[in-house]
Formats: sequence, C-alpha cells, structure tokens
Amino acid sequence: MDTEVTMEKIVSLCKRRGFIFPGSELYGGIAGMWDYGPLGVDLKNNIRDLWWRTFVHERDDIYGLDSAILMRKNVWEASGHVGGFVDPIVEDMVTKKRYRADSLLEDNGVENADGMSADEMTECIKKKEIKSPEGNPLSDVRTFNLMFKTNVGATGGEDSVSYLRPETAQGIFVNYKNIIDVFYPSIPFGVAQIGKAFRNEISPRDFIFRLREMEQMEIEYFIKEREWEESFEYWRKEVMGFYEKVGIPAHLIYEHEIPKEGRAHYSKRTIDFEFKYPFGQKELSGLAYRTDYDLRKHQEHSGVSMEYTDKNTRDKFIPHVIEPSFGMERLVLAILTSAYREDEMDGEIRSYLALDTKISPVRVAVFPLLKNKPELVKKAGNVFSVLKKEVGRVRFDAHGNIGKRYRRQDEIGTPHCVTVDFDTLEDDTVTVRERDSGEQQRVSLNELPSLLVK
Repeated sequence: MDTEVTMEKIVSLCKRRGFIFPGSELYGGIAGMWDYGPLGVDLKNNIRDLWWRTFVHERDDIYGLDSAILMRKNVWEASGHVGGFVDPIVEDMVTKKRYRADSLLEDNGVENADGMSADEMTECIKKKEIKSPEGNPLSDVRTFNLMFKTNVGATGGEDSVSYLRPETAQGIFVNYKNIIDVFYPSIPFGVAQIGKAFRNEISPRDFIFRLREMEQMEIEYFIKEREWEESFEYWRKEVMGFYEKVGIPAHLIYEHEIPKEGRAHYSKRTIDFEFKYPFGQKELSGLAYRTDYDLRKHQEHSGVSMEYTDKNTRDKFIPHVIEPSFGMERLVLAILTSAYREDEMDGEIRSYLALDTKISPVRVAVFPLLKNKPELVKKAGNVFSVLKKEVGRVRFDAHGNIGKRYRRQDEIGTPHCVTVDFDTLEDDTVTVRERDSGEQQRVSLNELPSLLVK
C-alpha cells in the first residue's frame, strides 16, 4: 500500500469532501484563488478561534484589532512597500510568460536564491544556461511590485490611488497611537489582528501555499529595545506551543535563520518556521524583530509622535517590535498534510484525517443504524439535538450503509461516531466509535455528552 502523502491526495480529498474548491471554477478558474467549502470554512474558523483565544482572550497583554483593508497610499509610502515590496521576475523571450526568478533558480538546484540581487540572479541564470519551463531563453531579472493598485472614489487621478493591503501589520502600526491613548497599556504589550491580505504573485502555485488572496494572523508585540532578544526567544516558544495545540508534531517543524541579505528591509532578525510539505520544506510562519522601523517611519511621514511614555520612569521612547506572523492557508495545508493517514481496516484501504478535536470541522457524527426504520431515525434525531446543544459541531448522517458512513466521517476527520441501533430503543445505550483505532464501546445516553466533551 502506498502511504506517501502527496499533493494529489490532499487536493483530491479537499475537493471531494468539500474543504476547498478552485476559485471561479465555473469559468475555468483563476490562478492563486481558492474558495473554502462547508468543511473548509469550519476548519478555518476553528483554527482562527483557537488562535484568537490563545493569543488574545487567554492573555492580558494583547489587544485585538480589525483594521480596514484599504488605507491611504501614504501608509504604504511610509512603510516602504510602494518602493520596496517587490519580487524578481524573468520573462520567457518567446511566449512572454513571466516567472519568479528565485523560484526558477531553486527549481534548478540553486540554493538561497531569494537572498540574491537581481543582477546576481541574471548572472546565475546565464552561467547555468537556465531556460524557461517551455525551454526558451529568459530575459534579464527585474523587479515587480506585488501590491494590487486601485482607486478610491469616482474622481480618479493620483490622489485617489490606494492599494489592497499586502500585510495586516501596517493596520496595527497606524492604530498604535489609538491603542495607547485609549487603553494606556503597560509595556510590553501587543496588538493582534486576523484579516485578508493581497499580493499579486507572479506565479502562484502548490495549491493554497502561494496565493494572491490570503488570510494572515499577526501580532505586533511592543517592547523596550534592550529586551528584544529575551522577547524574541519567548515568542519563539509561543509559536511552537501553538503548533502543538493545532496538532502539528514538533518534529515536523524546522527553524531556519534568515541571513541578512534574505531578510525584509525592516528586520534585524528573522526566523522562518518551516514545514515539510509534499513539494518540499517551505516557510510555514515567521518571527521577526522589526526594530522601531515602522513606528519611526510613520512618525516621520505623518508628523505625529509615536513615542510611548513609561509609566514608572516617565521616559519617552519609540517601542521596538517583535512580530509573530502566521499565514492561515499555509497552516491549513500543513495541518491537512500532517493529519493525513492511510491504513487497512476491515480488509479495506482507508484514508482519514487525524485532526485534533479542537479544530476538526465535525466533532461527532450521529447515525441511525438503518435509515428506513422511522423509530431509529427519530431516536437518532433526538440524540443529535442533545449533542448539538451540549457538545457542538455535530453532524447527522443517514446516507449509505454504516460502513460507508464511517469511511466518510474518517476522511473528513470526525473524531467520534455515535450509532443508534435497536438496543438503544431498549436500554438507552449507543455505540461510540473512535476514529483513529476504529474501536467501539457501548455508552449510556446519560453519560454520552460528558464522555465526548472529555
């Protein structure tokens, strides 16, 4: 039996079971855009809720925010995105198709291509005689700004120019002063945000890994400069702790220290947390020390002071920032990959998702043993109603025979299935089946909700 986890298996499961669909599929699709189906939405929402609960609700030093996607272009000029948020591209001299130069180099065995300058990439392409995927000569490498440009209002012109945000961080920085003026937080403190970001990727690929529309979960943690190393190590552990919460084993996460030439313009230190996807070991999330770059730039461009006044010493200073940044789609893909299993059960090959109960789209499924027996269907409906109130995330399933229902629920990651049979009508007990092992036990209806909650 071939148990290797491949992208084909993951993509097929996601489409077949209603996790993720191609965007605009009715009209042939659009690269870098994907739609989340009923199960995918629930999976994302469960991850999002767990992230928010972990980093906002269970702490007293982090404040939540939901800033606008569209902001004045001055924000992006101040942050350096208008001039510096670029990717290197090359063009096929025959087909005129464009490709990311660093990705093309990596595909041809060149390591750390993302740390090269455009001229260095051009020289490397010529030296190694690298061709386009179609086998044609390539142009020199040049830069391409990744921001989606738009206009606000009906007048048009340069004054109406805006951009779809390429990151959620700037919404936090431009609201930093509002937070300190209203809530008077003691430093260190953070601001967390979950929201959409948009990047006009040259060559989106690898399913939901590299997209043009994505969801970010970010924290900007404001600190005193002298405390940055201690805070960086603290957040390093917090990030790993969250991966454990969502069920990604620690041994599947790798830390990659980004060299100076490969870091973003605002970063003094960056670690990428990488995951071994079916297409290779790639970035899952990042941890960056952004110094005071962003607040200082916004102070310079806006003329508004971004200084923080220490409550104890009354010293004034611009805080420095540690940024843990998570990409929702990459996290979803890592969770699906690490949870995918294949085994043999009852003489058949079975595929299933060993999702943690905290994030599984369905927590428990309820079946009547036979769908053509009204008394069983009615009793199962009663059990479903009780569990829906007391346990939550419950699904009623009466399609196909009992074996097919088990396989269907296994494949979407449902941890437990409850079957109502003829004995239930006599003694108010049901069969509870555990997903990973397939083991079953009889449980009384009185004990069922507490057992499933545990």
